[in-house]
Amino acid sequence: MSTNHKQSSSEVAELAAKVLKRKTASAVAKQLAGSVLAQSSSKKQTGEVMEAVASSVLRSSRYSVETKKLAASVLSQSSKGRKA
Repeated sequence: MSTNHKQSSSEVAELAAKVLKRKTASAVAKQLAGSVLAQSSSKKQTGEVMEAVASSVLRSSRYSVETKKLAASVLSQSSKGRKA
């Protein structure tokens, strides 16, 4: 499996921090935000479960643009070698 060395941008990391502090944020948004922050200063990759969550968010019309931005960041840091 190939390794992905991308990290979350500071802009997306700031968004993630705001989402985690927001009491009204959905559980999915907070889950994605946590993943983004975990990847903001390390070489951690997105796991299979988070890939599935992020993919589902991007395909759905019920999530906000903000949540979709977090999902896109999470997916961009997934393993390039993993098959769906």
